Amino acid sequence: MNLKLISCEIFYREMCAAVARSPHRVDIEFLPKGLHDLPPGEMPSRVQAVIDTVPEGVYDAILLGYGLCNNGLSGITARHCPLILPRAHDCITLFLGSRQRYREVFDSHPGTYFLTSGWIERGETTGELAELSVQKQLGMNQSMQELIEQYGEDNAEYLYETLCNGTKNYNRFAWIPMGVEPVNAG
Repeated sequence: MNLKLISCEIFYREMCAAVARSPHRVDIEFLPKGLHDLPPGEMPSRVQAVIDTVPEGVYDAILLGYGLCNNGLSGITARHCPLILPRAHDCITLFLGSRQRYREVFDSHPGTYFLTSGWIERGETTGELAELSVQKQLGMNQSMQELIEQYGEDNAEYLYETLCNGTKNYNRFAWIPMGVEPVNAG
């Protein structure tokens, strides 16, 4: 079977490991992390544009390495072959292995910020995606000093706590080991 995999780069290590073990020929194309942070409609149009470049008659199916990502895949189609995507709310559901496992962990530990090697290695969204992101548009990426200069100290404190403190609603960080992390040599 010849497959085309279009995936978020957050799954880089996991997808490369899976493809290396696959009995099928799989061509991978990674898209930058952060598409789900763009204004509504941007993510589906960008993913659709990549799907539309897949040549007819070459692949038996197109696989998507994404969860639903805030409806970021809504309306996308493949014109020449089946389009296969996981039924998952987001990448954390995929990293945890199932919707049931996600629900169990979420219900027992609300306020958890999950980390994987992809989240750490791929870091913050940069470049064009950072400039177009909802966070940038709302000023959520500003430093305290920038807010003070714009709004004064009292207002800046409130704005920072309300908009810019990305971890304020989290009370726990959880590492999800995927078995593809670099081996610690030291």
